[in-house]
Amino acid sequence: MEFAEIWARFGPGMAGAVFGVAWWIWVDAVVCSSVKISFLYYLPGIFASFAALMFNCVRRDELQDYSPYDDESCRSKTWLFLAYVVSFVSLAASVGLLIKDALSKSGPSSWTGAAGVLQCVFALTSGLIFWTSRSES
Repeated sequence: MEFAEIWARFGPGMAGAVFGVAWWIWVDAVVCSSVKISFLYYLPGIFASFAALMFNCVRRDELQDYSPYDDESCRSKTWLFLAYVVSFVSLAASVGLLIKDALSKSGPSSWTGAAGVLQCVFALTSGLIFWTSRSES
């Protein structure tokens, strides 16, 4: 069995496990927090999950054929660019909330901010794992 076949078989399961770990970390931080977590703290993880979904809406073969005048290729590349923008914004927002938590004494603990960053990283990693493991047919 080749590595590509093994990756196509076990990659989606691994992506799902990584995505589950991402949300498990966040739920742990919310449950263990001593203060009420506002909805603002949920947004980076939600947008990171949405960006992972956006990554997987683009097929790899649409990106390999370069034609500057092909509408389908242009739409796919634009969608992928927007997915990258959403993912980087969600990651930057989670880092910003981590810094805010570390500097303030009255808000949630810094574990909540760290869990938000880990959630974004794992959710985006799971999207990348799933995108690379899909078999194109």
